[in-house]
Amino acid sequence: MIPRKLVLCLLCASVLAPIVLYTDRLSVRSNVFLRGGFGDGIPNLSNGFEIQTLSAVNQELPNPVKEPIGIVLADESSNLSQNSIQNKDESTELSAKEVRLGKTIEHKNRVLSELSNGENIPKNEVLIEQVTQNEASKLESNADVTKPTETGTETKNVVPISDLRVRQMKDQLIRARVYLGLSSTRSNPHYIKELRLRIRDVQRALGDSTKDSDLPKNANDKLKSMEQTLTRVKQIQEDCSSTVKKLRAMLHSSDELLRAHKKQTLFLSQLAAKTLPKGLHCLPLRLSSEYFGKRESEREFPNKEKLEDNRLFHYALFSDNVLAAHVVVNSTLTNAKHPSEHVFHIVTDKLNYAAMRMWFLSNPPRGGTIQVQNIDNFTWLNSSYSPVLKQLASQSMIDYYFKTHKAGNNNDPNLKYRNPKYLSMLNHLRFYLPEMFPKLKKVVFLDDDVVVKKDLSGLWKIDMREKVIGVVETCGESFHRYDRYLNFSNPLIAKNFEPRACGWAFGMNLFDLDEWRRQNITEIYHKWQNLNEDRTLWKLGTLPPGLITFHNRTITIDRNWHVLGLGYNPHINTRDIERAAVIHYNGNLKPWLETGLPKYRGFWSKYVDYDQVFLRECNINP
Repeated sequence: MIPRKLVLCLLCASVLAPIVLYTDRLSVRSNVFLRGGFGDGIPNLSNGFEIQTLSAVNQELPNPVKEPIGIVLADESSNLSQNSIQNKDESTELSAKEVRLGKTIEHKNRVLSELSNGENIPKNEVLIEQVTQNEASKLESNADVTKPTETGTETKNVVPISDLRVRQMKDQLIRARVYLGLSSTRSNPHYIKELRLRIRDVQRALGDSTKDSDLPKNANDKLKSMEQTLTRVKQIQEDCSSTVKKLRAMLHSSDELLRAHKKQTLFLSQLAAKTLPKGLHCLPLRLSSEYFGKRESEREFPNKEKLEDNRLFHYALFSDNVLAAHVVVNSTLTNAKHPSEHVFHIVTDKLNYAAMRMWFLSNPPRGGTIQVQNIDNFTWLNSSYSPVLKQLASQSMIDYYFKTHKAGNNNDPNLKYRNPKYLSMLNHLRFYLPEMFPKLKKVVFLDDDVVVKKDLSGLWKIDMREKVIGVVETCGESFHRYDRYLNFSNPLIAKNFEPRACGWAFGMNLFDLDEWRRQNITEIYHKWQNLNEDRTLWKLGTLPPGLITFHNRTITIDRNWHVLGLGYNPHINTRDIERAAVIHYNGNLKPWLETGLPKYRGFWSKYVDYDQVFLRECNINP
């Protein structure tokens, strides 16, 4: 019995033991799968598992904040052991493939997830899992800061603009208003109406919004509608190239018109300088009528004995303007220390001779002596003696001065010299002073467009040093040089004179008549006038022949004796005018003309008594 029982036990053990062992092993396998362990990640269950290694050690990379690289070392094996997770140094000994994980977040919890509840997890595995989770959390927090590009470089995310649509709508409003102002749009009522409608819609949608989130829901529709309208309006605008051509044509036309107006202005200014105001034309007529109504005995001036007295101060004044001559005489005597010692020799033409005499007879100077002469009474002054008188009487010279010049067609750069006053011999009498006053030794020449502000008797105390004329040099101004007045392309001029020699001006000059006679200056003047018969040496006028005739024969006096420019320059220093002994209205803007500079007219008009009966009758006012 005993052997039988033993055999049965062995038989049961041999049969049941494999069944029990197989069943227990199968249950362990099923528990692993049910817990969601490796699942599909285990390639082969028939032969067990080979060692798999996950490396979570940080890589040393040049760029900051990179994704941690997980490395899985895989090979076909059937055994799974607790040493399957090792450090990177240990994994290098294994021959396996390196597989990079795409994103850290995806493999965050992959490390040995088949192990239940963390039981029997080696320390290395726990460390690796913690490192992996920490790196993943850092990358998640910085995900909005940087992103790796396809090339591996990092770029900053573009921050969205919170008021993009608001700006677009404001720009549309500006463009729409500009189009409304264009002529091509104004000529099309349909587009005007549509633009205004769109402007209102956009303005209502925009309101006080400062961010896109403040805009209403239909703002995008308004934005699109306005853009479509602006596109259509833009198409009807003129082509830029054609507009440029039109503007260039307009600019050229404006330049031509400006050039014509400048010519006309020059012509009219010269014409105004040549003309005589109605009142000044009336005055000599009224005076002449009164003069011829007087008896012969009432037409004479007193103090004839002073006319050749060299102890007195003699002035030469040549003018056909009665009122201008009066201002020169009146201002000189008013500011003189001893008016009775001053003698004026006035020479005028036959047309104004009676009027000039009548004026000074009815308005006797304050203690001074007056002599008024007619130029025609100098019988020695004729064309056979004076070359300039012969030239002035020629037909070519008369045509030059009096022929018609149209304002728009006149291209003469020397228009100011085409003034009939240069035909008058009065303008050239300054070159014949010794012949006119044979017994005088010194004389001061005054133009009729000056005003005397101080006593001039000090001029006679100047040592002339064997010079003929005392002048105030004007070379401080660039155009008062010899080359401005003389033609240096002519070899005769270039040989005898220096182009940059300092010029001077007539207007107030002291003449030593004895020295003049000794050096025979009049003959020198005649010589150069004969050489300039064809007007090739200098321009017309009296200053160019004066510069030539008195070259190296001048003495420079203090500039305060003679201040020029009040007839053309509005920017003269006020202090210079205050210190001046004589101010000169040289230029076209004479103080008795309406075109005169108002700021300087008062210096002249203060010496005119506008209550005088003849001035009131001729309606001459300040």
